[in-house]
Formats: sequence, structure tokens, C-alpha cells
Amino acid sequence: MSAAAKSSAPGAPPGRGALRRNLPPARRFLAGRKRVLVRLGGWSLLESAQTFLGGYCLAQALDRGFLAGQTGTGLLWLAVAAASILGAGPPMRGVFTQLAELTEPLRDALVRRAVRQALRRAVTDPARTDDRADTGAVSRLTHQTEIVRDSFAGLVLTVRAFVFNAVGALIGLLALAPELLLVVLPPLVLGIGLFLATLLPMASAQRAFLDADEAVAEGVGAVSAGHRDLVACGAQADAAERTGRLIDTAERTSRVLARWAALRTVALGVAGQLPVLLLLVTTPWLLRQGVTTGALAGALTYLLQALLPALHSMMTALGAAGTRLLVVVDRFQDATAAPVPPKAPDPDPDPDPDVVVEAGTPRGRRPSRTAPAVEIRAVTHAYGPDSPPVLDHLHLTVRRGEHIAVVGPSGIGKSTLAGVVSGLVAPDHGTVLLGGEPVTGATAQDLADRRVLIPQQAYVFTGSVRDNLLHLRPDATSGELTYAIGVLGAEPLVDRLGGPDAVLDPRGLSHGERQLLALCRAYLSSAPLVLLDEATCHLDPAAEARAEHAFAERAFTDGARARGGALIVVAHRLSSARRADRVLVLDGTTPRFGTHEELLTSSALYRDLFGHWQHTPPPAGS
Repeated sequence: MSAAAKSSAPGAPPGRGALRRNLPPARRFLAGRKRVLVRLGGWSLLESAQTFLGGYCLAQALDRGFLAGQTGTGLLWLAVAAASILGAGPPMRGVFTQLAELTEPLRDALVRRAVRQALRRAVTDPARTDDRADTGAVSRLTHQTEIVRDSFAGLVLTVRAFVFNAVGALIGLLALAPELLLVVLPPLVLGIGLFLATLLPMASAQRAFLDADEAVAEGVGAVSAGHRDLVACGAQADAAERTGRLIDTAERTSRVLARWAALRTVALGVAGQLPVLLLLVTTPWLLRQGVTTGALAGALTYLLQALLPALHSMMTALGAAGTRLLVVVDRFQDATAAPVPPKAPDPDPDPDPDVVVEAGTPRGRRPSRTAPAVEIRAVTHAYGPDSPPVLDHLHLTVRRGEHIAVVGPSGIGKSTLAGVVSGLVAPDHGTVLLGGEPVTGATAQDLADRRVLIPQQAYVFTGSVRDNLLHLRPDATSGELTYAIGVLGAEPLVDRLGGPDAVLDPRGLSHGERQLLALCRAYLSSAPLVLLDEATCHLDPAAEARAEHAFAERAFTDGARARGGALIVVAHRLSSARRADRVLVLDGTTPRFGTHEELLTSSALYRDLFGHWQHTPPPAGS
């Protein structure tokens, strides 16, 4: 189930919940633009006058003019009607001017909201920051904001046109003959009521269809991206079954949407066609009641030329653009909802008997001189209440100065583990300690002082090379900067860019060059624990080996070890595992942790991965 679908209020249909969530911000938006609405209504009243004159002048032209033998009088009434039509240009120009005053601020507000949401997700879940990470945010920023603007503009135009055309037409019918209202109003009200009753169920069906369609696209994309891992793990049947369930759900939601669309068509027929039919059927009775021929012609003019076209446009817009607008705007509301606060850590479910807790020290706050660099106790994490956990009751201890590699198939939870250790992802259960201090409850600055995480997509900003490299530690000396550049082999890149004080344009850098600069920045950081989440995947094997060796030496220095220093590498190549002191193998069932030699004996997955890697040996120096 998608996040959008799960966000609906419990026990309420998604359409009703979406309407309840979006009505308050909609009222605030319109309340702040009362003057625009007043001006829009003023221009639209002129359209009501034109509608009124169209049918009324035709009726008078027939009754007082042509049918009474007064041709000049008839032509005069028709001239008045023609003048009202010709004078429609300025009112329409005024309507569109005020419409822009409504739609453009709405679009700007949604763009700002989409940007805030993307930044929030990047901060709260950096482990998902890759080329495909938040395509939903890009869609909201571009395509979906345009959908909202266009749909909102269409709704305002069509609803406004119907309301003011209806006012002019109903006043005209009343002026011609009150009996006409007895014939026209009942089917009109019945059809509109039936149509309005379908709006919320239609929005629910539309949303369910969109959620199912997105789930199919995401599921097929995930299978396509990870097909090698699926084949390697023998999970083709399971992947096919899950994808089949997604497709079946999409088919069911499509059928439900089609049924509501058919009912909407019935409502349109009742409101749009039945009034004309009843007017024709009741013509003899109306004539007996004294209704004139001109009044009947005027009534048909009101129905066929003004009221029914406007009604048809409004129903079509509300049924299609309206439900789409409600669904898309609600996605903005869902995406910008406040993040769920991290759960309090569980009591230590499996205390380590080898670690002594000094008297008077609260449990979980170990003395920094004796605690491991990283300790994970019974951590479980899933990306939804109905999703299988990607980390399930995981225990892990990383010693000070140790170099750890994490391997496993794509999507198995390696980046999630990096996010949990760094404190950016709150586990559902369990405890994470860095240097004996719990991650939960630590401030952003506390975490920055204790660990540095470099994701696969390295962040480089416009500014000098020096500003980029000293971003995490502005007080580093020139000697430390030069040493970091040298130990990581970044001198050729820095020289090509024009030296440390040269202005850096991120668009001119390759992915590998971005990663090399980010590695230099992390090396200069004062944080003792370094997590590299495939942070060297765009480097060649020799450069990757050099970087990992430099960070391993950094973690093993006396100063870093004393403060809980260690290196954790989410491996992109198996050569990273060969260089590590110990390796954690995530296979989705029982994680294995040990040296390279131990895992060749105890882990079938590690043997398969290593055997496949050996068939294509890396270049010398890796």
C-alpha cells in the first residue's frame, strides 16, 4: 500500500478524507484573495446579464415583434441581443485577468511545498538519495503542479460559468413564465444532486487507481533494476507473484473507476437532456396555461444555448479535473506531513555480558573509553506496517579502529543499515549506540560530531574547492587540507579545477569527481566514525582501494580510536570485503558476520558472490 493511500483517515473513504484534509487550506487560500474573488464575480455578473438578454430578447422579438406583425420591433429586440453578445469581450478579458491572480499564486505555493518536502526527505532519509530516489518529488515539482494549476483554472472557469449562466437563465425563465421553472428545475436539481453524490466516491476510485498504477510502475521498475539479484537468489517466482498481485489490484481499481464514470454519465443525461425533453412534452399544457410561443422559444434558448452547455462543461470538469485535482493536491498534503517522531528505544533486549556497566552509569550510556565504536542491539526496521522488515532483530558490534564491509544483494537493507547507524533512520525496535552513547535523542550536532555518512550520490555545491572540502570542519589547517587531498589521490583533480581557491561548478564534475571531493571532505571531518554507503562506486578500483585504505588508517589512529573511530563500508565491489577486517553479509534471512575466510565457510551467499567476482578479477592495485 502506498503512503498516499495509508494516510487517509481511518474508517473514512479516501475521497472523503482527502476532502476533509484539503478544505481548511483551500478556505485559507481563498480567504486571502477576497478582493480577487469579488472582482471575478463582478465581471461574471455581466455574463449573467448577457445570458438573460439572449433568451428574453428572443421571446420579446417573437411575441411583440414578428408574431404581432411588428417587424421593426422584432429586429430591435434582436439587435439588443446581438449587442449583448458583441459586448462579451471585455468581461471575458476581466475574468481571465482575475483567474491568473488565483492560479499563479496557487502554483507558486505548491512549488515551494514540493521543494520543502524534497529537502525534508533528503534530510530524514538520505539512504534513499540516488538517481531514482524521489522521482515523485520531481513529478510534484513539475508535472503535478501544472496539473493542479490547469485543473484549478478549468474548475474556476466552468463552475463560475455555470453559476452565473444559471442565475441569468433562471431569472429569464421566471420573467417569461413561472410555469417554465416547474418543468425545468426538478430534473436539473435531480441530475446535479446525483452527480454531486458521485464526486467523493469517484475521487476515492481515482486515487485508488493512481496508487495502484504507481505501485505497478514501482514494482516493475524494482524488478527490472534488481533482476540479476533476483536470479542470483532464485527469487524469480516470488517477484512474479508480487508483480502479479500489483497488476490484479490495478485491474480491480480500473473497473471500479469505470463503474463510477458510467454513473456520472447517467447523472449528466438526467440533468442535461431530461429538461429539454420535458419542456417539449409539456408544451401543450404550458400553452393552455398562457405561456406564449416566444416564451417557449426563449426557454429553449436558455436551455440549449446557455444552461445545458455550461452544466455539461461543469460536470465534465468536476468529474475529471475535479477528482484529479483533489487527489493530486492531497498528495502534496501527504508528502508534506510532519515526520513521525522517532520511537523511544526498547529496553536492552539482549545485554552484552562482556561489557561492564559502571555503578551509577545509566543503562545504555557506556563509558566512552571501553564501549565499542558501534553497537546494534536487536534492531528491527520496516518501511511500513505491512512491509517485511529489511532489518530483523539485528545484533552487531564494531570494535574501535575496526574496518567493516557490508555486502548483499540490491534492496536487502545495506543503505538502511547505514541510515540506522548514522541516526538518520529511526529503527522500529532496538537500540543503536555510538561509542556507548545512544543515537536516539541525540541532536544533529551531536551526531555530526560522532559520525560522518557519505552516500552514493555525493553532494557538491557551488563555491570554492576549499569551501567544499572544509564544509564539515571549517577550522582545518591548510596542512591538513593538503594532506587529505594527497592521501586520497585528489591532487590531479584539484589542480585541474584550478587549486583549492578555484570556484567550483558542480555541473562540470563527473560522478566520480564528486565522490572524490566528498571523500576528502569526510576525511577532514572531526567525526571518528565514517560510513561509506557505496561512496566509491564511481571510482576506479585502484582509487577505491586507496580511499578505503586511507579511511581505515584514519580510524586506526590513536585519537580516532579513543573517540570510537571505525570504518563501515557498504561495498560496491567484493574487493572491499577482502580489504575489511570483518564482513557483514545481509541475505534477507540470517545475517552472517565474520572474516573473509570464515564467511567462505559459513555463508552460501558470500561464497556465490565471491565466486562470481573471481571470474572477473579487478585490475591490479584494487
